[in-house]
Formats: sequence, C-alpha cells, structure tokens
Amino acid sequence: MNRRKFLAGLGLSMMPWGTGALANLKQSLPHSDTMPVLFIGHGSPMNAIEDNRFSQGWKVLGKQIPEPAAILCISAHWLTRGSFVSTASSPETIHDFGGFPQALFDTQYPAAGSPEGAELVRDLVRDKQGERTIVADESRGLDHGTWSVLVPMFPKANIPVFQLSINYYQPMEYHYQLAKQLSELRNRGVLIIGSGNIVHNLRELQQADQGYDWANEFDEAIKDRLLAGDYQSVLNYWKFGRAAELSVPTPDHYIPLLYAMGLQRPKDKVRFANEWLTKGAISMRSVIWEES
Repeated sequence: MNRRKFLAGLGLSMMPWGTGALANLKQSLPHSDTMPVLFIGHGSPMNAIEDNRFSQGWKVLGKQIPEPAAILCISAHWLTRGSFVSTASSPETIHDFGGFPQALFDTQYPAAGSPEGAELVRDLVRDKQGERTIVADESRGLDHGTWSVLVPMFPKANIPVFQLSINYYQPMEYHYQLAKQLSELRNRGVLIIGSGNIVHNLRELQQADQGYDWANEFDEAIKDRLLAGDYQSVLNYWKFGRAAELSVPTPDHYIPLLYAMGLQRPKDKVRFANEWLTKGAISMRSVIWEES
C-alpha cells in the first residue's frame, strides 16, 4: 500500500443537509435492535475470490448476524491526516494493489453508498466545543480492506456501504475514544466493521501456512486481553515487547481493532472466528462483539 497515494488528491466537499435529508436518515436507518460489531482480519485481497478457510469463515459470519441496514467499515487502507467519511452514493471499487491476477482486478462490489449514514457519523462525532470533526468526502470509493471481506460475507452487494478514514497522526487512545461516539449507529441497523490484522508484517512473510512463534505469542496475548476486558493493554500493545515490535511494525492494520473494541457495550460478549495465522506473519483472527 502506498500511504502517500491515499493521502494525496482527496476530492473533499461539505454536504448541505436539511429537513429532507434528516427524513431520509430516519427512513433508511430507523431505530433497531443492537447490531454486533466486527473486527475482521482481512489478509490478502485474493481471499475475495478464493474459496478457502478464510473466505468460508466470512460466509458463515455473514449468515450468523442480522442483515444490516448499512455497513460502516474502518479499513487499514484509508489513512489520512484528519478524519473523513465517504458520502458517495455509488462508491467505486478501488483496486489498491499490484501484482495480482487479472481476475482480482476484474472483481467489482457494486454496493450503494450511505450518505445518510455518513451524515449521522458527522453529527455524532464532535470535539469538546461541540463542533463536528469529520469531513465529508464524496469521491472516496471502497478499498480492498472493505470489499474483499464483503464479497464473501454479503455477495449480493445489496447493503449500502460507506467508510470512515483513519486519522493516522493520532495516538491509539484517540481512535478508541472516537469509536465510542459512534455507538448510536449500532441501534440504527449499521454493522460496523474494523478491517485490518492483529499481526501484519509483510517483510517477514514465508510460504508456510502457520505463524512464527512471536506472531502466535502476540496474537494470543491480544485475544486473552480482549476476553479479560483489559483494553488498556490492547491500546498499549508495544508493552508486549519484541513480539509486539515484530507483529505491529506499523499500526495501520492494528488500529481498526481499536474502533471495534471501543464500541463494546456492557451486555456484549466477545467471540472469535478465523483463529489462524498464515504466511508466518499475518493473523486472520476476527473478533465479534454481540449482545448475549
């Protein structure tokens, strides 16, 4: 991923919202039962078109959860200075990678966007002075951190999808606290997905379909802390020493976990899916928070 490519050339605009838009919001995202929250270890974009144990796990997960009114994804592949939400009504499928078969570049995920959901995000997230802090981006499409997992989970592409960027220049606590402001979305039928990897070190990849000892150590340590509700340890992951240094050489793929974690409620239980490591240094672990 070329981070500078994502940060450059953003076409940004502010959207005017009036009474009609608010009425559309109530119609498209009515109050509902509490939706679960997911963190998905997405790994290679090839998982979108391969029938393997990872994509099979996502298919099962898509059938286990209630059908969403919309999907909000926080992907490791939209890194920005500042915070943005996609407002496109028909977001394009972004093929933000190279060196893969043509079949992957031919893959499209033609889901509609959710301008109403984006407006609700902008309304919910405010600073201490009560001012909005999320900027509307009407040109942003869906990157592979989003569509590669949605192709198996919701293959009909009949659910509106929008994305929230990661402000890459903020500390870990910032992302965790921002997520808490999004809690109302769970009662509007919005499925919130953080898409990244707990362990993600492309420089240490190998062919074996398993993990290095340090990768397994870190992945299990984070699992244990999530089960214990010890979120400060998850936020301060670098304190796990060498295993953390190798597992999270840069935090881009780790940060989406913090958004999902920040949306947990007292009645939620945590469970896991796709509990495997692959290529030595990629954790495919998914985490699900849902009301018991």
